[in-house]
Amino acid sequence: MSLMKEFREFAMRGNVVDMAVGIIIGSAFGKIVSSVVNDVLMPPIGLLLGGVDFSGFAVTLKSAAGEAPSVAIRYGTFINAVIDFLIVAFVLFVVIKVMNTLRLKKEAEPPAPAKPSSQEVLLSEIRDLLKKS
Repeated sequence: MSLMKEFREFAMRGNVVDMAVGIIIGSAFGKIVSSVVNDVLMPPIGLLLGGVDFSGFAVTLKSAAGEAPSVAIRYGTFINAVIDFLIVAFVLFVVIKVMNTLRLKKEAEPPAPAKPSSQEVLLSEIRDLLKKS
């Protein structure tokens, strides 16, 4: 089997394609969450904290000299990333919880009772006739 044929079979498996779709949707969802955090959540939080913008928080280790940029630890950006992660984790938790609840409801429905076999029906009729006599 040629290398290209093996690769094609591998790439066209359902689970590989599903995983690729999930990764693409996940990256797009990550951009949405980043926008929500940076543009919707962080401004009010910064306002509550006295007009502070987290993305501007940094500790400068070495100031810019000439053409060399400054060296800084940007912990405000890290705080934004942590909030991004917490929001994504919470949304995924809620989605999975809803899916599990729906699945459990579906599994919890008792199956319809099975119809008695023809032998059981016949034996029941015989039993009823014997009770009468």
